[in-house]
Amino acid sequence: MQENYLAKWLNNELSEEELAAFKRSEEYASYQRIVSAADALEAPSYDMEKALGDFKARPLKNETKVIKMTPTQYLLRIAAAITVLFALTFFYISSLNETVSTEYAERTEVVLPDASEVILNAESELSYSERKWDTERALSLEGEAFFKVAKGKKFTVTTDLGTVSVLGTQFNVESRKGFFEVTCYEGLVSVNFQGKEEKLPAGTSFLVVNERVVQTEAPVTSQPSWINNESSFKSIPLTYVLNEFQRQYNIKVETRNVDLSQLFTGTFSNTNINLALQSISTPSQISYTLEKNKVLFYAENAP
Repeated sequence: MQENYLAKWLNNELSEEELAAFKRSEEYASYQRIVSAADALEAPSYDMEKALGDFKARPLKNETKVIKMTPTQYLLRIAAAITVLFALTFFYISSLNETVSTEYAERTEVVLPDASEVILNAESELSYSERKWDTERALSLEGEAFFKVAKGKKFTVTTDLGTVSVLGTQFNVESRKGFFEVTCYEGLVSVNFQGKEEKLPAGTSFLVVNERVVQTEAPVTSQPSWINNESSFKSIPLTYVLNEFQRQYNIKVETRNVDLSQLFTGTFSNTNINLALQSISTPSQISYTLEKNKVLFYAENAP
């Protein structure tokens, strides 16, 4: 790239041929990202009246020092200022995290820089630094995700309730308010909860409900049931079951005279709402009414 292309491009002075050549250069993509980020930056607020008052209040000196600048010095200072601005903007862009999120009744797949795969369940969010990935395979999770981790350096998933570390394996993590579960399907998983470390070999789970570690049975499948459009539970308080139903169908759930602490064991479909409602209500011995985007669960003796 010719040395004056950048300055002419910033001033919109490139000819069509020069612009085409500049866009084919290796530097163009980086400059384009820097300019886009710079456009999004906001200048700090400035109180003009206060500044004027402060200026008038200053004592005036008899002599005013004048510094003369040659044209060369002037241009060098402008170039230095532009360089600093570009450097700061580039640092700002490089420090940004990649964030992927899902809404109710939504699921998405993510391929990480090392080819590790993540499937994100409904109402979940995943964040990581692509720039730092080669030196630190670390990400944060809110919600639920199934991981297929490529072998390599330590891979760490941080949640509000605990931290999960592996080298290369397949595992599922769910971290929601009052509920934290990690299941290892392949390899070995290390779970850190409240300062204590728990090792999970393949075919084991670690479950915390309302800050209490709960004994749980080994998984009988090679991947979480929600991957196959089902939500399964084993002795889980009904409130978490209804929360998951709400996430999967993007529907408002209300209850009346229902014991939400009762334990639920069963599975409901994530694709057939009528079948799901029956699968929840029958073993729980409750009834329901469905109206458009709202469902009411109620006990039989409720008015």
